[in-house]
Amino acid sequence: MNAVIIDKLKARFGEQNIEASEFRGELTIVVPKDRIVEICRFLKDDPDLEFDFLIDLCGIDMNTPVKRFGVIYNLYSLTSKYRLRLKTFTEEQEPKVPTVTGVWGTANWHERESFDMFGIVFEGHPDLRRVYMPEDFEHYPLRKDFPLMGIPGSIPLPKNK
Repeated sequence: MNAVIIDKLKARFGEQNIEASEFRGELTIVVPKDRIVEICRFLKDDPDLEFDFLIDLCGIDMNTPVKRFGVIYNLYSLTSKYRLRLKTFTEEQEPKVPTVTGVWGTANWHERESFDMFGIVFEGHPDLRRVYMPEDFEHYPLRKDFPLMGIPGSIPLPKNK
């Protein structure tokens, strides 16, 4: 199945847009962020692939100068019972990736969580706001440069009774 997925993606989107790697039988494909929506739509709608279930979407902080922030999409096909990991990367200064909420509705909450924890903005998201942290909180707790003990005084804590 891995070869079929790679061949279909390269035929449709070109060799330069698909970077595939396999580890222990699991396929990971890295794609450009400006093509993420159409690649996801293709993976979902193609009758031979049918990746109709977005299991998870999460942000990553690689803490490297070239590819610091990224998004990982864990996909599953209910028909073929096959898993696929899709990755895309974005710039450190203004981390932005197009939303895939139009492909899988469940991406809504996953993207909000990645925005809240990493500061990755999902362009076109219908309701991009924080999930865990207060709206006026200026930091992103899962970034590698965030202090392990937090930032003293950044969030008022509840008073002890």
